[in-house]
Amino acid sequence: MTAPQEHESQENRTPAAGAPADGAPAADTVDSALWTALERVIDPELRRPITELGMVDAARIDPDGTARVRVLLTIAGCPMRQTISGDVQDAARRVPGVTDVDLDLGVMTPDQRKALRERLRGDGHVNPFVQPGNLTRVLAVASGKGGVGKSSVTANLAAALHARGLSVGILDADIHGFSIPPMLGVGGKPTKLEDMILPQPGHGVAVMSIGMFVDPGQAVVWRGPMLHRAIEQFLTDVFWGDLDVLLLDLPPGTGDVAISVGQLLPDSELLIVTTPQHAAAQVAERAGALATSTKQRIAGVIENMSWMVMPDGSHNPIFGEGGGRQVAERLSDRLAAAGDQTHVPLLGQIPLDPVVRAGADAGVPAVLSHPDQPGPAALRTIADSLVQSRQSLVGRNLGLSPQG
Repeated sequence: MTAPQEHESQENRTPAAGAPADGAPAADTVDSALWTALERVIDPELRRPITELGMVDAARIDPDGTARVRVLLTIAGCPMRQTISGDVQDAARRVPGVTDVDLDLGVMTPDQRKALRERLRGDGHVNPFVQPGNLTRVLAVASGKGGVGKSSVTANLAAALHARGLSVGILDADIHGFSIPPMLGVGGKPTKLEDMILPQPGHGVAVMSIGMFVDPGQAVVWRGPMLHRAIEQFLTDVFWGDLDVLLLDLPPGTGDVAISVGQLLPDSELLIVTTPQHAAAQVAERAGALATSTKQRIAGVIENMSWMVMPDGSHNPIFGEGGGRQVAERLSDRLAAAGDQTHVPLLGQIPLDPVVRAGADAGVPAVLSHPDQPGPAALRTIADSLVQSRQSLVGRNLGLSPQG
């Protein structure tokens, strides 16, 4: 990281008429065409234009065609330095008349970081997903037992939803068995902006996990109150921005974390993942039955590892058949009897596909690397159904009673 060079303080400048925006550099240090190009450069962690974040300290084009840009990174060890540098240079080179780019990377002062943090989050620590007017759909991916592929389903659904133009985040809520970061190619520790934590980007998805704060192989030995506090901090201390969808990868079963999520995110919906065999389905039904206590809606059931596609195109149901439909039907009956929800859909069946496993190991979700293979194609179809059901009120208890 290059050390910041001496330059005129922004606080001492008097913005001239025509400056691009409040807090932007003075007009005499800005070329409007270059500024317009830089407005399309998005900070990967904050997911907003660098011009809007006050990161562009100067941007001008010399008579010889050299674009001179000074960008202030949030911290000296910014993990996205190379990405921002490349994006800025690419944007500047597309401006007509630019023949070369001279990029200077500096670092924000403590006062600038504090001002940015306050502009993004204000003064308080709040859970943004329970605030009035929040439009983020929160989907908690649950299972009755481990080993059903819940985390790989979560990672692939997130990548598929982002590929459809949605702003998506994943909270790896499986504190003891975290596995989401490597599945999305995320490594290292997250950036801190004052007392605010920035999720790391993985294929366009905002990712946060306890795995980013512990050494490889280190066990997290926490009990109930600490687990609740960890989930709470991930919701209040992390800058999630304006998300369309937040996915939570829950630990298996109906323990402390599942209960905490129901309390901290009362409007969240459950996605139940099971495999076809009836023994697994019975356990998955218990995970879904938690909704009767937490009053969460169940968005649907996903059956994973439904069959293997053989060379001749036939399906070999090596783990049995019917588990997903069994869970959906029994949960529909249970919730209807409680007056909570009339129908729980079976959203899809995902074949046992080696490319899904390989993608998880490589850190590239298979829905991106092999979208037309059987497993990824099924996951993309499920993502489509979630998008389509966003506005639907079918199966919801609206809390209305007929008037006489």
